[in-house]
Amino acid sequence: MSSSVSKLWTWQFSLTILITIGFYLCLQMLTGGFSIFVTKISHNPTMGGVMTTAFMFAAIVTRPMIGMLLYKINIKKLLCISLVFVFICIVASYDQEAISLLIAIRILEGVGFGVTTTLLATLATNLIPLERMGEGIGYFGMATSLGTTLGPMIAISILHTFSFQYLLIITMFLILFSIVVTLFIKYEKSEPVDVYINQNKSIIDSIFDKKALLPSFLVMLFYCTYSGIVNFINGLGSEAHLDSKVSFFFLILAVVIILIRPISGKVYDQLGHQYLIYPASICSMIGLVLISFTHGLVVFFIAAIFYGIAYSIMQPTFQAWAINRVSTEKKGTANAMVLSAMDLGMALGAPVLGGVANLTGYRGMYNLSALLIVLLVMVYISSHVKHNKNQRDTSVN
Repeated sequence: MSSSVSKLWTWQFSLTILITIGFYLCLQMLTGGFSIFVTKISHNPTMGGVMTTAFMFAAIVTRPMIGMLLYKINIKKLLCISLVFVFICIVASYDQEAISLLIAIRILEGVGFGVTTTLLATLATNLIPLERMGEGIGYFGMATSLGTTLGPMIAISILHTFSFQYLLIITMFLILFSIVVTLFIKYEKSEPVDVYINQNKSIIDSIFDKKALLPSFLVMLFYCTYSGIVNFINGLGSEAHLDSKVSFFFLILAVVIILIRPISGKVYDQLGHQYLIYPASICSMIGLVLISFTHGLVVFFIAAIFYGIAYSIMQPTFQAWAINRVSTEKKGTANAMVLSAMDLGMALGAPVLGGVANLTGYRGMYNLSALLIVLLVMVYISSHVKHNKNQRDTSVN
């Protein structure tokens, strides 16, 4: 019996996880670093937010296009090309301060991010045994989340001690590391995963499913608030005289993710999403409000714990909910929609919250961003009530 159990942690899957952590770490260091650097040289938080928006919108536009080509391409070759492309973009940004040029570079990096993340997700999926898909995707998601949370922390620490150019050099080495590891990937073209995208399906039908729209919209609202964390927590830290200690916010997030995600997954399987979304929303609002009242490390760290609980729960819960709402052949579409919604939230949140910070300061911005969670809860309750009403009507009929 034991011999028939497929192995998850193969050498190839381990390499894919390693590349994923390195790449996400690099790109999230750049996301946090560019925002802080441009805010500093332009004296305008909105311009810092624009750097993230340009990056995320480029990824959003790119991801559906590359997704439609996945079954026709050699993933390993394109992954190498995409990583080299991102490396060239980072080199081009070294010692530059022209805002228009940096925005253009961020757009190109966004294209590389959209292509590379889609390829890594597909590569991981192809390497995971079908009977262990949930477990494997969970580990892959952990890799992306750790890169996403630790990246801004490292960026803030570096910028408080060294310079933005030093940060760029470190990200260059991370990309080179990812390229070298990718060379050891042995990708054999197998049966196309996206074979259902055929002549009988329109492009819109291939990249969109209305059943996944609600979870995607809700996760977008949450990621608008996370955009405020990534892009402007350093500014709030300066106001509160926390200096480089502000980077520990992301370390706490990473620790909470490791502790909470295995538990939240079991709760979802046994009880459903409603037992996660409500407490996560409350924790998120508490975290954001506490951030706005921060004057010392104790309150700041408590805020990080509350927001970290919300962050650990929201994304995987909405993603699992979206997948469960669609038919089997549209699970890939649901995944892509949720990922794009996360990118969209980051893209919209950066300039909007940056503009709010210009008017109210960082404390006022974090207070007001809690209203996005209120909107999330209102939409969620409305959908829940509507769903229950439809079920009652169906049972009566």
